[in-house]
Amino acid sequence: MQFTSFLQDGHLTVALTGEIDHHCAKHYIQCIAAKIEAYTPSICVLDFKEVSFVDSSGIAVVINALRSMTQIEGTLMLAGLTEQPMKVFRASGIDKLVQIKEAVS
Repeated sequence: MQFTSFLQDGHLTVALTGEIDHHCAKHYIQCIAAKIEAYTPSICVLDFKEVSFVDSSGIAVVINALRSMTQIEGTLMLAGLTEQPMKVFRASGIDKLVQIKEAVS
């Protein structure tokens, strides 16, 4: 489990990798929240392009990032979702709460 992040023009992009399950979700939640708190971006994009698998723990990662962005009146977006994560997020209704983009721009 690794991720990279960068801030450009008030937009924070966090590129996640690998599988997001109960083994790594807590770490992702803490790290993303710390980045949002440190940079207070107007938009945070979680880039799932390199994520091959998510379970309910991946939903928790997104919900916690959404809470952090809501607290600072920002917007959370998801991008680069592959087929499996997209199915999980659609089944859970995350796609109704968070904008999903095809790719990071």
